[in-house]
Amino acid sequence: MSNEPVQSPAEQDTPAAGSAGAVSRRSALRLAGAGGLLAAGGALLTGCGDSGSGGTSSTATTAAPSATGSAKVSAADQPLITPAGHTPSTRRATWSQDFQADHGWTVAGAGTASSQLNDTAVFLSGSQSVRVTTDGSGRQSYVRRVGMPKMDLTNKMIRLTFRVEDVTHLSKLAFYLGTDSLANNFRWQFHNHSASAANYVQSGEWVVVHLQWADVQGVVGSLGLSPLGVPSTTSGFTDMSFAAYDDASGPVTFHLQAIELLPDTRTTFSRGAVSITFDDSYASVYSLAMPAMKTHGFTGTMYNIAQAAGTSNYLTIDQMRSLQDSSGWEMAGHAYSSSAHNAGYNQLTSQQVDDDMGQLRGWLDSNKFTSQQFAYPHGAFQKTSDGVPVDRIASRHFSTARSIIYETVESFVPAMPYRLKALTGLNDGPTGTGGEGLAQVTGKGAKLDRCAQSGDWLILCFHELVVGTPNSSTQISQAGFATVMEAIAERGMPVVTVSEAMKHYA
Repeated sequence: MSNEPVQSPAEQDTPAAGSAGAVSRRSALRLAGAGGLLAAGGALLTGCGDSGSGGTSSTATTAAPSATGSAKVSAADQPLITPAGHTPSTRRATWSQDFQADHGWTVAGAGTASSQLNDTAVFLSGSQSVRVTTDGSGRQSYVRRVGMPKMDLTNKMIRLTFRVEDVTHLSKLAFYLGTDSLANNFRWQFHNHSASAANYVQSGEWVVVHLQWADVQGVVGSLGLSPLGVPSTTSGFTDMSFAAYDDASGPVTFHLQAIELLPDTRTTFSRGAVSITFDDSYASVYSLAMPAMKTHGFTGTMYNIAQAAGTSNYLTIDQMRSLQDSSGWEMAGHAYSSSAHNAGYNQLTSQQVDDDMGQLRGWLDSNKFTSQQFAYPHGAFQKTSDGVPVDRIASRHFSTARSIIYETVESFVPAMPYRLKALTGLNDGPTGTGGEGLAQVTGKGAKLDRCAQSGDWLILCFHELVVGTPNSSTQISQAGFATVMEAIAERGMPVVTVSEAMKHYA
């Protein structure tokens, strides 16, 4: 379920058909027939809507032959880990397990039906991965290794690369790090699958997830977390376990390709960083949010609906320019047409989505709004109605795309920059309003404390401010918003626009 409101300015046009022209990275992704899309420079990405069940090479369209023969794959099988316009991050893994021959890991768990420790049919790198199928009982199935040499994870985050073939019966995914055969462990439950909302993990695609110390959700044995969420130790670990649970009504098959350690957000932001973002172009951002932020020297990122500009209750173009040119804000994109926004891109065809993004990109440029960032309407980046992943279309028009998924805090560098995570629905309305209470962010040991202590990139998503009492999860009162701003300032955390953060990418 989306907690983003339906926007209703005067104009409700259907996205217009795009005109033919030269193919460019930002604005000329065009359908090339039979489910294909043209990438920058005119390269054909075939099968963008396919599940991509073959093995892949990290750079080529066709993988090198494996032990079982060659596997024809699409460029769309590659996870989107580098933002457009940026060179790949220089943060290389300091430790890596990519599950090639003789990797030494085991598969077990009461919920395991079958497994292949050396699966040469489906892989992303090298020539194999680990495959596991659960038994449909809802019990844990895991890939694990214990008794490894002690590892120091101080100022490190964990990077997981994996794939779930069909998420229909997926319930949750977790990761355990510990000692003494995991008698002592920290637990990250990094994915809870939803039957209705957009999911970070989708069927038949390789996914990359970063786990940071701020995201620890459980602790067992001699390990502990302080009241501010600080772990009792970040070194001396010998055991790791990747665990999957089905929903007890059917099996799930997953492939695990890599577990790696790499420098965490503190490499760039020692006290973490906060990005304050707004969706939909509400006028109250100018009249109520901006003054509260200006008191602390904060700037924000506004994700705009082009057709909403100048209509009742929404920002005018002049106000947007004032925010950008006089106050240092970022004017980014959310949708061009109101009808596309209200429907959600997952309800439109790939041609309609590409046209709407292209028009939005042109509108931003024509108004001299310099941002290259985007946020999905209703957070929906799953496939279009004709089977093309929306995030792949976004990658040809924008440098990043923000969701409203918040299972873990976003990291810097982000694991998948076209699925930036953000906490939305933060409000101070009465019981039953929905969303998240302010204490989830401002309370002791809550998101801000954990972000400041462990150095993460906390992206907050607001919509509309009201003077009185909020009556929906997309509203926050003027007083409640001021409370959040004061809490950020008290912790001495830097506030950056999304573009400012991305300037540090490489």
